[in-house]
Amino acid sequence: MAVAAETRPDPAALLAWYDRHRRRLPWRAEPGERADPYRVWLSEIMLQQTTVKAAGPYFLRFLERFPDVGSLAAAPLADALRLWAGLGYYSRARNLHACAQAVAARHGGRFPACEAELLALPGVGPYTAAAIAAIAFDLPAIVVDGNVERVVTRLFALETPLPAAKPEIRRLAGLIAPEARPGDFAQAMMDLGATICTPRRPACALCPWSEPCAARRAGTQETFPRKAPKAERPTRRGVAFWVERPDGAALLRSRAPKGLLGGMTETPTGRWAADVDLTLPVSALAAEAPLAAEWRRTPGLVTHVFSHFALELAVLAARVPAGTPAPAGARWVAAAELANEALPSVFRKVAAHAGAGRRS
Repeated sequence: MAVAAETRPDPAALLAWYDRHRRRLPWRAEPGERADPYRVWLSEIMLQQTTVKAAGPYFLRFLERFPDVGSLAAAPLADALRLWAGLGYYSRARNLHACAQAVAARHGGRFPACEAELLALPGVGPYTAAAIAAIAFDLPAIVVDGNVERVVTRLFALETPLPAAKPEIRRLAGLIAPEARPGDFAQAMMDLGATICTPRRPACALCPWSEPCAARRAGTQETFPRKAPKAERPTRRGVAFWVERPDGAALLRSRAPKGLLGGMTETPTGRWAADVDLTLPVSALAAEAPLAAEWRRTPGLVTHVFSHFALELAVLAARVPAGTPAPAGARWVAAAELANEALPSVFRKVAAHAGAGRRS
């Protein structure tokens, strides 16, 4: 797609708008201040597949516990996983810790001011490397997130559906990027998409690029970006086991270091698969239980949606005598310590479901 000079959006207009309306975010430097590469990196990792509203409290807790990359690198992975619990996409937390250790070991605890060197760090892909380079070091880098994709596809009425449109979006974003203030321009594009060029009911009358926007002229703004049909998300099923002692301690274990929810804490579960029959009697569902007990089924199911599949869990609960040893690979966790465990959302749901079952 060629872009005529007379219809090309003026970056100066966007930067002027940004100077008046920029969002104040906990990781963003104030006007005139230099951005902290550590904060930029931490926020960009957290904001992958996560909203600003959801990421904000986690960012502040992380910053309080790990004020710089050196403190994160020196801490056990388990500490990072505990603080990440509930934020989802847990490979991000493992990569976060690995990246901090790489920055400490390879670069003396300072993020490299080079997009290529940033790309070589664990968990840092093209988008994150470009964001750190532009925002933290004010280097010319093309930063394209979901907000930028929406802005660009509307500006140029790009008909190619996502994800096939990504290379063209990046090229077009590069055509309108200015040489000056690359960090501010990157954040201005993000802010424009987040506050004005929103997915529904964009505020076109307030947009600094309303005039050159092809989709706005055609009245088709809300139809962009075009998206390829999504494949149907399959459903897996399984059984989760909630075991308590009389003192309220619960039986938990750590998942394998790699793979889905790697390294996080879980309640014992059986296999997750499409062919698991949750209508079977309790005696059959308890075949994969971690220990022998008088199991009872709690009413209803725990449901959770991962990126590639939906999950339905039946919850079997049991109380066992004081002094019951934990099976191999499991451990007893006191009720007062449950909140400090690295329990992902799905297993927090299991715990809550088991508690509701006790009251029913």
